Amino acid sequence: MFIKKSNKGNNPPLPPGPKPLPLLGNLLSLNPDLHTYFTTLASDYGPIFTLWFGKKVGIVISSPAIAKEVLKDQDTTFANHDVPVAGFESSYGGIDIVWSPYGPEWRMLRKICVREMLSSTNLDSVYELRRNELRKTIKFFHTRRGKPVNFGEQMFLTVLNVITNMLWGGTVKEDERAKLGAEFRQFFAKIIAVLGSPNISDFYPALARFDLQGIQKKIRALAKRFDEIFERMIQQKVKISGQSGKEKKDFLQFLLQQVKDEGDANKIPLTISHIKAILMDLVVGGTDTTSNTIEFTMAEIMNKPQVMRKIHEELDRVVGKDRMVEETDIQKLPYLYSVMKEGLRLHPVFPFLIPHCPSQTSTIAGYTIPKGARVFINIWAIHRDPSVWENPSEFRPQRFLDGKWDYSGNDFNYFPFGSGRRICAGTAMAERMFMFSLASMIHSFEWKLPQGDKLDLTEKCGIMLRKKIPLVAIPIPRFSDPSLYE
Repeated sequence: MFIKKSNKGNNPPLPPGPKPLPLLGNLLSLNPDLHTYFTTLASDYGPIFTLWFGKKVGIVISSPAIAKEVLKDQDTTFANHDVPVAGFESSYGGIDIVWSPYGPEWRMLRKICVREMLSSTNLDSVYELRRNELRKTIKFFHTRRGKPVNFGEQMFLTVLNVITNMLWGGTVKEDERAKLGAEFRQFFAKIIAVLGSPNISDFYPALARFDLQGIQKKIRALAKRFDEIFERMIQQKVKISGQSGKEKKDFLQFLLQQVKDEGDANKIPLTISHIKAILMDLVVGGTDTTSNTIEFTMAEIMNKPQVMRKIHEELDRVVGKDRMVEETDIQKLPYLYSVMKEGLRLHPVFPFLIPHCPSQTSTIAGYTIPKGARVFINIWAIHRDPSVWENPSEFRPQRFLDGKWDYSGNDFNYFPFGSGRRICAGTAMAERMFMFSLASMIHSFEWKLPQGDKLDLTEKCGIMLRKKIPLVAIPIPRFSDPSLYE
């Protein structure tokens, strides 16, 4: 039999779900837009249901109460992520923060990142870096005023420059900006697409060694290109480490020093492979996620002229039109904060978070969840639940103005950054980049679509949610003094 239906030992049954085919399970009926497909199935089978991906059990959850059982009540049991072959290959054998199993090694890696790069103190210390990169982007848009620009590409490149500068001090030069923005983004998109592709090797582990779809080969080739960059940066840092330079140490130099200082037998050793895996997480994960969210939210704003008008009014009241936005202004922009939260509600970067994987068989909502199952938390559906959100599909920032909702992970009606032990480590960084970037772009320019174009808000779903049609828009300067754009 394909599924054992007996309840030996009085174990509860699996959650309900569509009938699987022998060997194939439900693979043939899967829709590429999993976020909407899973939401439709939930209306038929309830807030927790089972799908069979070949021989792999999938559990889909679309209820705040059941999500709380997984991510809070039984957080330790579900603290691992289900590692696909592509994830394993792209993270130096699953030793990064995303895919590493919960335990001492994972805690060490997360602690290093949070304390040394993503803490509020460290983010404060690199404010000038964020400011300089945003000013370059504003200058770039000003040179193309009145002409169509790919908004998402430029936001991607801005975030990429900030992160790589924090990591190892390297940025994309201004004269290379337009060319490399598209090239880097396409490269990153390939990695994300491969990571999100259904892979026979994941569903039938006995066939993994044959790599029937060539996914392992593709991800190895993509990861190799990143590895060459990381290796080059590491060699440069090693070369200058012996020199008596006075430059401020970047994150990569700190990591290399940790490898060098490993002499404590009680400590888990940090290796060069760990460093490369961390760099991969921060460069790929930190860049695309933030720029995607900024692009989606800008598209939603442009689709609602009254929202754009309110943002302009708030910015003009707080900042005025005789200077640029500074990060110190951000806390005085409650309406823009509500815009960000609404963007994250409608278009969460990871619509199912990163799928979780129980370390032992457990009971959730009265059903058995087998050890090793792939557990999807459909936050895309939870964020659009009509019993919680009025007009859930509409972009309405005012719903967040009362301050009731935050993204600390404690409210399971709204948790765009996840919850529990695996909550996103880069929330503070993402918030600063999002708010500062969006405030700067909207304050400095009016934005309109090229003549004849229509705004398309269609989502493309994979492991990450992205805009199906890139946002191409025309920047029109708002300031009469052109020196502000220099």
